[in-house]
Amino acid sequence: MRSFHFDRKLIFFLLAIVLLDLSAAAQQQERPDYSTLFDKTDVMIAARDGLKLHTEIYSPKAATEPLPMIFERTPYGLSDDEKGYSRKLSRYAEMIPEGYIFVFQDIRGRYGSEGKFVMQRPIRDPNNPKSIDEGTDTYDSIDWLVKNVPHNNGRVGLLGISYGGWLTVMGMLEPHPALKAVSEQASPADMFLGDDFHHNGAFRLSYGFEYSTMMETDKTNFSFQFDRFDTYEWYLQLGALSNANKKYIHGTLPTWNDFVSHPNYDAFWKRQAMPYILTRPKVPNLNVAGWWDQEDFYGPVKIYEILEKEDPDHLNYLVAGPWNHGGWAHGAGNSLGLIPFGSDTSLYFRRNIEAPWFSYWLKNKGSLPLKEALLFQTGSDIWVQFDSWPPRETKTKNLYFREDGKLSFDAPTTESTEAFDSYISDPAHPVPYRHRPIDMTYPEDHPGSWFTWLVQDQRFVDNRPDVLTWQTDELKEDVTLAGQVTAKLFASTTGSDADWIVKLIDVYPEKYPEKWQLSGYELMIADEVFRGRFRNSFEKPEAISPGVVTPFRIDLHTANHVFKKGHRVMVQVESTWFPVIDRNPQKFVPNIFEAQESDYQKATQRIYRSKRFPSNVEIAVLPSAAAAN
Repeated sequence: MRSFHFDRKLIFFLLAIVLLDLSAAAQQQERPDYSTLFDKTDVMIAARDGLKLHTEIYSPKAATEPLPMIFERTPYGLSDDEKGYSRKLSRYAEMIPEGYIFVFQDIRGRYGSEGKFVMQRPIRDPNNPKSIDEGTDTYDSIDWLVKNVPHNNGRVGLLGISYGGWLTVMGMLEPHPALKAVSEQASPADMFLGDDFHHNGAFRLSYGFEYSTMMETDKTNFSFQFDRFDTYEWYLQLGALSNANKKYIHGTLPTWNDFVSHPNYDAFWKRQAMPYILTRPKVPNLNVAGWWDQEDFYGPVKIYEILEKEDPDHLNYLVAGPWNHGGWAHGAGNSLGLIPFGSDTSLYFRRNIEAPWFSYWLKNKGSLPLKEALLFQTGSDIWVQFDSWPPRETKTKNLYFREDGKLSFDAPTTESTEAFDSYISDPAHPVPYRHRPIDMTYPEDHPGSWFTWLVQDQRFVDNRPDVLTWQTDELKEDVTLAGQVTAKLFASTTGSDADWIVKLIDVYPEKYPEKWQLSGYELMIADEVFRGRFRNSFEKPEAISPGVVTPFRIDLHTANHVFKKGHRVMVQVESTWFPVIDRNPQKFVPNIFEAQESDYQKATQRIYRSKRFPSNVEIAVLPSAAAAN
């Protein structure tokens, strides 16, 4: 397989899409023979430091005029088929008829390119003209392409998903003059606060371990060999995080070493975080996000938000749809897991948004397919245009935790400071984050459930004594959430550190004739984890005073969802989410990556719900008239 440069991560993602969307697969035509449509040129493009980057160029055989180039850079390989043509071409099925030259490139140190791979290579020193980064590699490649590829029109569009999205952002920091449009899709924005490796300082254990071993064990993708199918068991038996290096890694993975050396939000994390490197947009950019992106939902929304602060030329746009990570790029997108969307949302994006976007900027054809922000509204299953995101006309409402598991828009009235709900959090018996068995993130022989865990029915934790639940009565009218979701907890712990996981859930009616499998379904709409030691500062963690009621503010990010009449709104709170999040020892230690087995201890957690300590989830709500538009 490796002789064809297969991308294992991409292949199994595509397999998951096919198996999860059988109706769309049945409708798809047989994949065309791209060797009849394109002439392929395989080149090694020299960067400014002399290192050469493996690049494949696909020029349409039937071209009658100079064409723009679509450029995608990747660390995952070009995935050539049996004829040597990249399977990446199928990603652009809706754009190929428009006429483009497609260019795919292995980044420095991966697959066919020379050099050493560095995870999210730091931004270069602008005072050193010889310094390099992914942005200069992009610039140098575009410079070569426009000068050497026959029959190009001098315009280039750059795009990519996930790591490719991050590479796209790097390419727009110091853009080549020929770069006329980009589309950042699911790029990470901050690896400590909200994306792949950490969320609010809490380490994403299974993803961090499996991704770093995949990327840094070999120049091509590598899969760590687990000795059991249920990785929940494997990670639990791993024990303390310090055992990862001791038993398996032995200091060989640079990224894992960085995790251990930088447990707090220091200069290492900030130098790659978008708030510290992004300025006003210099190139038109289409930011793309998926509401149920299991890897990088935080990133594209944060990048849009940062660029929106100074965008006098209106170059910054946002699209968000009901997708998992990269789900807009393949298949029909008419469902995710058991959740139907009533239309082919992914196909709609590719045909009606992405293709016209690049045609407008690279060919001067048509008009822009959106004004500012185009977001799919889950629950009602319609696309909605917004002049800004979040909308300006929203009002905030609070969903308060009340007695007897009730959730209410009415604030608690009890004066008693002893009004609370509690549970015992035991690191030896953590709450699974998805249905068990929990298979590896990117399995070799089946699609896996990683791709759809964010839409799994949350009833699988309903009877756990270490999960608290509050829910409203049946809604008498629709509630349209449009914008920010924030959890405001008043909590105490008998430990000196704690994690808080908060989930905002749409509970379907017990009788749901539209699709019986969704009867009583508990669908997560927003969710997040917060590591308590960072409540005052992500740079300087502090122990929690045991037994003291302490406020915690948790950003659950943004959503565009209608809780429909007859549904209920639910909030769940827990302290473990394993193994996607590592277990907090619940005893404050300077560095959890160096914690020992004896540091992990049980703790009693209390969530308060009194007039003085009104724990709640604050949501941005659109008025009925605005929601109808």
